Amino acid sequence: MSAAEATTTVPRSSAARLPLTIAAFLAATLFVLGLDQFLNALTLGAIYALIALGYTMVYGIIELINFAHGDVYMASTFVAMFTIQTLLGRSGAIESIPELVIALVIVFAVTASLMGLAGVVIERFAYRPLRRAPRLAPLITAIGVSFIIQNIIQFAFGPTIVSVPQIIPISWSFMVGESRVPILNLFVVAAALILMAVLQLFIARTRTGRAMRTTAMDRDASALMGVDINRTIMLTFLIGSALAGAAGVVHVLYYGNTQFGLGFQSGLKAFTAAVLGGIGNTAGAALGGFLIAFVEVGASSFGYGRWGGGIVFTLLVIFLVFRPTGLLGSSTGDRA
Repeated sequence: MSAAEATTTVPRSSAARLPLTIAAFLAATLFVLGLDQFLNALTLGAIYALIALGYTMVYGIIELINFAHGDVYMASTFVAMFTIQTLLGRSGAIESIPELVIALVIVFAVTASLMGLAGVVIERFAYRPLRRAPRLAPLITAIGVSFIIQNIIQFAFGPTIVSVPQIIPISWSFMVGESRVPILNLFVVAAALILMAVLQLFIARTRTGRAMRTTAMDRDASALMGVDINRTIMLTFLIGSALAGAAGVVHVLYYGNTQFGLGFQSGLKAFTAAVLGGIGNTAGAALGGFLIAFVEVGASSFGYGRWGGGIVFTLLVIFLVFRPTGLLGSSTGDRA
């Protein structure tokens, strides 16, 4: 398996056709949208994909829809803002490449670490006591945690949009034909792809990753085989929340602003991406994130921006009706 999967796997025939399908889709959208909108869709998809990974990892391990995850992402944008403005003392773009690299490393490290710790705290005190409770209890708790995070951020920073310094100069770009390609867009997409690749390697090649996969398959059997279930679930929340933190960093780098209500819409779309890709499948969640971004950007480019969200959720309903396991998912039966 390529991910911490609970009830979804990817058939070999589908996996063989997947790269060709993705390449054909990207070529078609590049032709239809043009390079500028294509880059915008890739950038937005990278953010959605990073958030969706946290949703799908948690569901894959404990079958919990962690609705607080979107607000963990929202909170991470404020942590990134604090790091840039207060810890680094930056108020604008950094033109020196060595200084920029150091600043980016610090922002990513601080934000991802703090949000990973926040995920561990949420799991330990909000979800772990309810692990054997009826499914409705942790779901309501997740919604409650979401509101708690929103209110804390609103109290601390207010309800209005907050500007964040864009430390990567937006003027840095190069020309491809008649189109300008911003370095910022490429950085966001590259950072997201690198993080997703590292996650895949971690899950596939490390002992902890194997523990996550076995726990996803059968928690009780894994415990009998010596897997520390509490530690494995804790690490899953830590990694998922750290990825949400990374998504928060790329959000402020790209958009240059944030607000306390950011987590609801973004989290909902990221959860939709996880469902479209195959809930419990990390590769599918990333693919779903990019798909939703292309749908939204495509709708906007054709003058239907107001209908972008409606089209996305219509697509979700169609998938739930005709392919409830998602793009890369196939049913493997219930757990033991």
